[in-house]
Amino acid sequence: MEENFTHSEIEDKLFPPKITLNSRGKLLWLEDPWVMGIINVTPNSFYAKSRIGKDQPGQLRKKVEEMVMAGAKILDIGGYSSRPGAEDVSEKEELLRVIPVIEYIKKDFPDVLLSIDTFRSQVAKEAVENGVDIVNDISGGEMDVEMIPTVGRLKVPYICMHMRGNPKSMDQLTHYDNLENEILLYFNRKLKECAKDGIKDVIIDPGLGFSKTLEQNYRILKNLSYFNTINAPILIGLSRKSMIYKLLGITQEEALNGTTALHMAALINGAKILRVHDVKEAVESVKLFKQLNA
Repeated sequence: MEENFTHSEIEDKLFPPKITLNSRGKLLWLEDPWVMGIINVTPNSFYAKSRIGKDQPGQLRKKVEEMVMAGAKILDIGGYSSRPGAEDVSEKEELLRVIPVIEYIKKDFPDVLLSIDTFRSQVAKEAVENGVDIVNDISGGEMDVEMIPTVGRLKVPYICMHMRGNPKSMDQLTHYDNLENEILLYFNRKLKECAKDGIKDVIIDPGLGFSKTLEQNYRILKNLSYFNTINAPILIGLSRKSMIYKLLGITQEEALNGTTALHMAALINGAKILRVHDVKEAVESVKLFKQLNA
């Protein structure tokens, strides 16, 4: 029997108004878009002002306080730079960078949600055991076959990003016969893998800047609502990236205005989480977006 849906019902199916995530029994509501603040515990992340050394507690406290006060819902902690051509970091060094930061934030800001930005299952495991709520993996389990089964056992949500190759090779892997369809097929395959290994909640990230050309980044952003058919929340990370500053002929330091403009485009097209360097401005974008849709 053929089903007939109203326009409102179709919108509800493509853009569910309320989304819940379960992190070790803790229910997280993703009703309004979240802003995720970036905490880079690295010496070589692409945006220099986002870097914090593991031995700089004063600078860390200041940044965390600023982000929390500005309205960040979640902080994303990373100890491995994934910018193109970045040097490799050992698992031991990555752990030495991120675990003390996680412990510090959980002690002084216990109510703040944390995610761990890593492609290594052991780092994900130790981070969650120390209080992290979500695992954010740029490789979708492709760089560590134990990642997806490990996250399934940890019982936390999983952010699965689309990337080809690795940070050293991704810039040579940008040919697609059908960009949107190939990314959609990738996520459909990954969601099946995740479900098989016990991951209940998956957030998808199309990976702007990762094995994509500048033009492809804008095409994905323009057609972002296409990925809402998967019925998984979409995370977008475009903050101060080269797709902005190279197009405008400016520096990363001057790319905040362009970032804010594209954040609004992402929200309009269905993004539910904005991963950002500048929390205050992103939170303002979310408030304006909500008013537009009130």
